[in-house]
Amino acid sequence: MKRTILSMLVLLWLAGSAWAAEKKLYVYCWSEYIPETVLEQFTAETGIKVVLATYDSNEAMYAKVKMTRKGYDLIVPSTDFVSRMRKEGLLLPLDKKQLSNMGNLNPKMLDQPFDPGNTYSVPYMWGSTAIAVNTADPVAAKVASLADLWKPEIKGKLLLPNDQRSVLGLGLKRLGYSWNDTDPAHIQKACELLKPLMANVRVFDSDSPKQALLNNEVQVAVLYNGEAYIANGENPKIRYIYPPEGFGLWLDSLCIPKGAENIASAHRFIDFILRPKIAVSICTEMGYSSPNLKAMDLLPAEVRANPIVYPDEASLARGEFETDLGKIERQYETCWTSLKTGN
Repeated sequence: MKRTILSMLVLLWLAGSAWAAEKKLYVYCWSEYIPETVLEQFTAETGIKVVLATYDSNEAMYAKVKMTRKGYDLIVPSTDFVSRMRKEGLLLPLDKKQLSNMGNLNPKMLDQPFDPGNTYSVPYMWGSTAIAVNTADPVAAKVASLADLWKPEIKGKLLLPNDQRSVLGLGLKRLGYSWNDTDPAHIQKACELLKPLMANVRVFDSDSPKQALLNNEVQVAVLYNGEAYIANGENPKIRYIYPPEGFGLWLDSLCIPKGAENIASAHRFIDFILRPKIAVSICTEMGYSSPNLKAMDLLPAEVRANPIVYPDEASLARGEFETDLGKIERQYETCWTSLKTGN
């Protein structure tokens, strides 16, 4: 009898320890991408504390997850990195039975080539990478295309994202090529074209580029639309431009890395994010486009009709979603290093 009671106590202790481990959720995410109020509501409802770490590029996230293997329960890669990481066995398949709110998502955002059947990913937000200008500056006010970024009068006024795909994309689109071009000759031409542009760059920043605009450190910035949305809200003279040559579109997804320890909590958080009202809170505060179809009707009119958040069809047609580049990614990396070091 004593042994039975002791065994039961041990089992209860082990169960309690397992539950205690599940009381924290470790999320590795882009900077300024999940509102604090959303995290607080999730903790209030579930008792699970979210421990948030941030990155400013897919490359940084990928390198750390691949190297550490453990430490994170949720990550938020873009489409090309979802594809790469699932092929490399770095992601866990999702248990759809635990995701009761998947039906709220726009079917157009699901079952894409980067993750057929959404076996490993759930769309979180999508958006664009285009140009923001401070129209209070006479030189910046004249910027209307990618080509204008090369003008000598822009020197010292330009911010570019700390992201190789976004920067290489500028050169490729200006040359009339695809944002996802894999032709080595085209990539080399784009790289050569971008070298003189570096003279105009004051700073590279993907973390919080809006601050440089708002502080008048730069007057022109290539940045994500959510950053432009917040900047425009604080300073209406900041305008967001979808360049005629074309621009990048991206979709970021919630994924569970293979080394995750709090898997049940990760699924619970994903399902929480998929609620329409939660999606509205995220979209309204962050300024990125929501893939949650049922949230659209709940969005404030000023957000739903804001072209920074939801571009019109004509503008959207000039955008390209990023895809996995495969082995040619190495040439992008070589060019990126050359551009940043000046070699």
